[in-house]
Amino acid sequence: MGILFFVAVQIVQTAFLYSNDGAGWFKTVYVLAGWSSVAVSFAVFAQGWLLFSHKLSRHRLYTAALFLSLAVFDFLQTVSLLGIPLFGYALNQDDALWLLIISKGACALGLLSIYNLKDTMVSITHKRFAFMITSAVIVFGVLAFFLWHQKLPLLMNHGSINWLKKYLDLVIIAVCLIGIGSIMYRGKKDRAPSLLIIIRALIYSALGQGLMMTANHTYQWDYLLGTLSGGVAYYLMLKGVYRLTIEDPFREQQRVEARMNYLAFHDDLTGLPNKRRLTQRISSKIKNAGHEMTGVVVFNVNRFKNINDSLGHQAGDRILQLVGDRLKRNTRSREEVFSMGADEFAIILPALAGVEEGMERIRYLLKLFEKPVVIEENDYHITLCAGMAVFPQDGDTAEELIQHADTAVHHAKDYGVDVRHFVPSMQMKAKERLRLENDLRKAIEREEFYLEYQPLVHLESSEIVGMEALLRWRHPKRGFVSPAEFIPLAEESGLIVPLGEWVLRTACMQNKRWQQAGYKPICVSINLSMRQFLQPQLAERIGSILEEIGLDPKYVELEITESMTFDKETAFDQLRRLKQLGVFISIDDFGTGYSSLHYLKNMPIDRLKIDRSFVHEVMSDHNDAAIVSTIASMAHHLQLKVTAEGVENEEQLHFLKEQRCHEGQGYYFSKPISPEDFERAFLLN
Repeated sequence: MGILFFVAVQIVQTAFLYSNDGAGWFKTVYVLAGWSSVAVSFAVFAQGWLLFSHKLSRHRLYTAALFLSLAVFDFLQTVSLLGIPLFGYALNQDDALWLLIISKGACALGLLSIYNLKDTMVSITHKRFAFMITSAVIVFGVLAFFLWHQKLPLLMNHGSINWLKKYLDLVIIAVCLIGIGSIMYRGKKDRAPSLLIIIRALIYSALGQGLMMTANHTYQWDYLLGTLSGGVAYYLMLKGVYRLTIEDPFREQQRVEARMNYLAFHDDLTGLPNKRRLTQRISSKIKNAGHEMTGVVVFNVNRFKNINDSLGHQAGDRILQLVGDRLKRNTRSREEVFSMGADEFAIILPALAGVEEGMERIRYLLKLFEKPVVIEENDYHITLCAGMAVFPQDGDTAEELIQHADTAVHHAKDYGVDVRHFVPSMQMKAKERLRLENDLRKAIEREEFYLEYQPLVHLESSEIVGMEALLRWRHPKRGFVSPAEFIPLAEESGLIVPLGEWVLRTACMQNKRWQQAGYKPICVSINLSMRQFLQPQLAERIGSILEEIGLDPKYVELEITESMTFDKETAFDQLRRLKQLGVFISIDDFGTGYSSLHYLKNMPIDRLKIDRSFVHEVMSDHNDAAIVSTIASMAHHLQLKVTAEGVENEEQLHFLKEQRCHEGQGYYFSKPISPEDFERAFLLN
């Protein structure tokens, strides 16, 4: 607005001053263009120098310094056109042309130099130094011009532009073109928008000098258009610096804030809204719900830790993405899906008619996962369990509803069911579970664990050929804690690794003591957990323990489950290293997993142990009998030993003998007993 007001005043004044001179209107435009150039140059300086001064870069700083210098010389050039004496010197039109050449040449050469430098951030000290240099250049440049301007060759002869002026115009054009080519070459991989604006400014500057070069005197339209084109170049520089100093930092700040806001309320892996957003949305629903029932459902991926450990974190992440996507694609219009982190998801079910409607909706969503997920062209069957809490009966705050739904899903998982609706008694169970986990952490230090041994009997000869070491926990207050209760807790908390190593060391030491006592050497079977099995240095660790104890590896058998072979390459590599130690390998609970016969035939294993669930009903269920018979037959063909677990009576024993099972284990022979009882019952005979 200031420039427009100034322009209006100047037009009125010059209309009177040069009303009788035909060239007056040209001169008026040149004066106005000069003042505009001064204003724009100073604006470029101000934007680049003053704004966002904590984020100074070399391009910004040097461009600002350049245009401060140009503002001074453009000011002198404009004053020269008006014929106003400065410092006792009266400058003429020829001096004005020299000042214009100096300004345009410095602009072209400065932009060429600046934008061929690598743009890096600079300090405040660097800014002060640049200001001192710029001030010195301006002062000495102005003094030099006033001292020697009369010695400069003429650029006009008898009112006409001579060859020297045109030659200098040509040099400036060449510098502009070199600058354009150089900037385009340096920025060919990543051309920032501000760089493209600088290129356009150089194009208009070159165009302006070209038009001036074609004119024979300053009162021709070519020269006037050239002056205006130079003004456009200055405007583009102003626009470029504005974008560089204000718009780009502002947009970058907006982008960063938007990204931070997104990350604060979304899960980075699945792209779904996260628990924080879930809390906000539930709070909003509660506020506007009145007496309307709103369900909060938490889903948990069953056995995800095993899947993640077996297939690797990349495949585990992909499974979570697929689960989240499948839930999202099958929600209704008012339902919302959230990621709770790890292997949990949540859905808000608004406007429920009752709890049963919510349960039916959950069962429908769970059925979606009867279809396998596909990862790298392989099908994987996964299942989910769910827990639901309903507003207002199960809680009146978002935090309560989420906590109660989470409690319900863990209750469902513990009891092996698909879905549970929260009831208050579940909280007691959850608190009990937490206390048990805390006690579990202290139990190793307090030596509350001990081992019992169950004999492995050769079915034909009835000889004891081995024993299985089974972990037990005697809690100082609770008494005996079932392995089915504390083993899953140890798996989830990671305590299973040191606990498993304690079992291995203790069982091997006991076996070595019995051998040193002169008893017949037999093999001890030790279960490996998933976390243990996936340890990269497992074989080396076991080898070190056996060497320390002095136990021959042939008297140790390691039991794994089928689920541990989910990732075939990793499992095969681990099994090969374990076999190189000289230990035996068996697959425990065989028939309950997803073993592929193609892989089974190549596995470096020695034994299959038929799960007790098949043996238990073998005399009353034809399917179980067929399964046991098939496993035994397959083991013989694969030249593997086969052991039946859970043998409890004579009829089962007779059937297993008919199927040519090698060994049996179960209460028919003996329950798990203490080392002292095992020694008296089976080793002294």
